[in-house]
Amino acid sequence: MIKSELITKLAMKQQHLSEQDIALCVNTLIDKMMEHLADNGRIEIRDFGSFALHYRPPRLAHNPRTGEKLTTEAKYAVHFKPGKAVKERINESRHLPIKEARDEDE
Repeated sequence: MIKSELITKLAMKQQHLSEQDIALCVNTLIDKMMEHLADNGRIEIRDFGSFALHYRPPRLAHNPRTGEKLTTEAKYAVHFKPGKAVKERINESRHLPIKEARDEDE
């Protein structure tokens, strides 16, 4: 789902609100979440999950096209950890059986 689809689906459920109002709410929520993460904050949404920053130290790497060796810069990456309710709902919604590991002796 992309942001515009989310806005459209919310507008269909909340017909007393205009799509522009819903878009403003969604965009404001995302902006506030980004601001809080940028200030080294942590976001927790009960039963959904949490967002936090993880530090990625510089590391040795190479350009696969040229083979040139380089060192990446240190950076922060956003990490999402799903909540228990999300994990349970996802596993309940899977209709395909989980393939079991096969024994090599068979």
